[in-house]
Amino acid sequence: MDLELRHLKIVTAVAEAGSITKAATLLGLAQPALTAQLKRIERTLGGALFERDRYGARPTPLGELVLSRARVVLPAVRELQEEAVRFANTYDGITCFRMGATNGPILGGLVARLTTTCPETPVNTYTSWSARELTGMLVTGRLDFAMVGTCGESPPPAGDPVVWSTVGTVPVFVLLSEDHPLADADEIELGRLADESWAVTPGDGCFGDCFAAACARAGFTPATMYETDLATCVYLAQLNRAVVLCQATFQLVPGTVMVPLAGAPLHWRQRIGWHTDAPAARAAAMVIDLAMAAHAEAVERSPRCAEWLKANPQFHAIP
Repeated sequence: MDLELRHLKIVTAVAEAGSITKAATLLGLAQPALTAQLKRIERTLGGALFERDRYGARPTPLGELVLSRARVVLPAVRELQEEAVRFANTYDGITCFRMGATNGPILGGLVARLTTTCPETPVNTYTSWSARELTGMLVTGRLDFAMVGTCGESPPPAGDPVVWSTVGTVPVFVLLSEDHPLADADEIELGRLADESWAVTPGDGCFGDCFAAACARAGFTPATMYETDLATCVYLAQLNRAVVLCQATFQLVPGTVMVPLAGAPLHWRQRIGWHTDAPAARAAAMVIDLAMAAHAEAVERSPRCAEWLKANPQFHAIP
């Protein structure tokens, strides 16, 4: 087997994640499949790259050698790809960027950056609560890119040959009325909200199951759950009729406050996907960079989110 760039990416992912299980999640692979690939890579390179035990995976001396080369090669190849795209003026011939998104803070910033970067190319948008619907639209060629969110370690919707790239990850906070007894808290243990009604926007992923599991760990079952549009969720919070689950990048409205949950029992990963054979796929690297910049801006626009991330640097280890 010849060594390929994807093999170097696998080795780097295992080293950065610190375990094969976490690396498999990061790469969107099953753990047995990643383990088998890693063994083939080790056979190709002549020895073990990691020492593995119940505490994780640590690079061997051979692994450190491979990693030192990979950390030079991979950025160099990415830079070459980006320069080639710019040189070839690849975006000529893309007549329109058709962008889809579920509810989130990034689409507006991405559209603004995209129209600035490619002022001659129109941008159309489509919003849906269903990540599966957006994935289907990528597969059938009705969208060029889709922004969706996934909960915890869950993968994005399957839709071969759609590929996904992570844009950013934030904790899930709670939105409360400014008159709520816990509105001034620095953070809230989830169990202290056991008697509350809850509100959340719709979605077809596993967030509901993840939230139910987090509540079970905290010792309660949510009594009332409103699944409704964002405006209604916010209104219920303003009236102190419900606690709203929200991304930490949510922009506050009058009468509400946003408070972190202790221990960050839930987090939300923003991903962008595209069809590998679509004409606009040539612009994927650019669109990813613009989406990441939009996500970083959304974090900075939310002081509570930016402060929490600064105080919890370990959270950045979540891929």
